[in-house]
Amino acid sequence: MAENGASEPALGPTGEILRDLPSPYQPHPCGLLHFPRFIAKIRKHLAGELPKSYRRNFTKGFDGFLCLHLGIDPADVIEAVRASRTEEDLEQRLARLLPKEPRVEVWNRKLVQMGMSEIGREALADVKRKMNAEDRDDLVSFADMIDFDEGRIR
Repeated sequence: MAENGASEPALGPTGEILRDLPSPYQPHPCGLLHFPRFIAKIRKHLAGELPKSYRRNFTKGFDGFLCLHLGIDPADVIEAVRASRTEEDLEQRLARLLPKEPRVEVWNRKLVQMGMSEIGREALADVKRKMNAEDRDDLVSFADMIDFDEGRIR
């Protein structure tokens, strides 16, 4: 633990690993998977605590795909988090940003299946090689790889 009580990042095959981010499988109260994780990464970014290994895909990858799905700019989500004083305030700001119908089921299905297409399986196999997890048949999506990397799947 760091002096301020925050978790120290661990070092893994992808660089520094944060163990205190939500799983991509954790839903936001509106039902969207990955949204709590994106918000948590924004908070770390704003505090200057987002490691380089996470900055490379910050607002890209799942973050960017989620915002693209919702038709919102990641910078607007960042600003909502920055401007919010309470969780209730944040939820009100996010409610104003989100489309009236966020098509939760479409996004959630897409997220859990990323890495299952033919080209996705090739990319997933490459990530598994880099993470010394080639023998893991239980890791079938990129969300699984995030959970494996951060220690939620052993």
